[in-house]
Amino acid sequence: MVKEGNIVMNNQRFFVLHLKWLACLAAGTFLVGCGPSTSPEIIASEEKKPQIALIMKSLANEFFSTMADGAEKHQRANAVQYDLIVNGIKNETDLSQQMNLVEQMIAKKVDAIVIAPADSKALVSVCKRAMNAGVTVINIDNKFDDEVLAAEGVRIPFVGPDNRLGARKVGEALAEHLTKQSEVAIIEGIPTAFNGQQRRLGFEDAMNAVELKIVSMQSGHWEMDKANNVAAAIISEHPGLKAILCANDSMALGVVAAVKAANKTGQNKVGGFDNISAIKEMIRDGRVLASADQHADQLAGFGIEFAPPLPHGMATPWA
Repeated sequence: MVKEGNIVMNNQRFFVLHLKWLACLAAGTFLVGCGPSTSPEIIASEEKKPQIALIMKSLANEFFSTMADGAEKHQRANAVQYDLIVNGIKNETDLSQQMNLVEQMIAKKVDAIVIAPADSKALVSVCKRAMNAGVTVINIDNKFDDEVLAAEGVRIPFVGPDNRLGARKVGEALAEHLTKQSEVAIIEGIPTAFNGQQRRLGFEDAMNAVELKIVSMQSGHWEMDKANNVAAAIISEHPGLKAILCANDSMALGVVAAVKAANKTGQNKVGGFDNISAIKEMIRDGRVLASADQHADQLAGFGIEFAPPLPHGMATPWA
């Protein structure tokens, strides 16, 4: 399955970017370890609708609040098909709370869990417990680590974007405004998160292709305040810095504030990822050069549609 995304740039041009939504749903992958399938006859004889739990990362991040809104809109359009439970954690690093949420959904005996894991490795074992309890698990946004999945002996379908391609496109948009050997910095997400790793690699791909100099690469842990502090230190340490690439837009907001505080607005160009609403004005006025839109409002809905308890042919509210 391929969905279109956009690279959004501050020169008012909109470039179509095919952020490939990787639906790892080959016959073997889809069926193995995804919980027991339910026949149409059983569905027809049961009055209770399937319960789908959406477990996300921090709802303080606008990307995930938008994801939650989109999932709820999808459920309203398909109210006769399933019930939805929406959960999120306090911050991006609260792995234990996200594990607890999975355990709670196992105890609640939901039919499926659609999860955007805060960590690509640490959440695999608890999701395996859910699957062993007969719960379908669908992985969205941040892909589980293939080696950990293999070690646990499970296959979990993934629905999400090609993060490396999206980040590379953002990096290329920024590179057009720089000269060879210009100094740039990368602020990545949580280092153990697959999507963070892929976005960092995409930024590096773009910078290396045109011989830009990466002088610093540090983690902002997806959070605005942490990215602000990291960016302030980088700007101080590297007075010749020309640009900062951020692995999500929450961090880009913090970086924009750090650039302003250092009186470097216009001198330090900023790139982001997600195209949240808070970043759009900054794209228009040039404080942020580019961002990649992976359609947070649709992502959970497509994950939900791949949950085996649900019938095919659901309404798609954003079509």
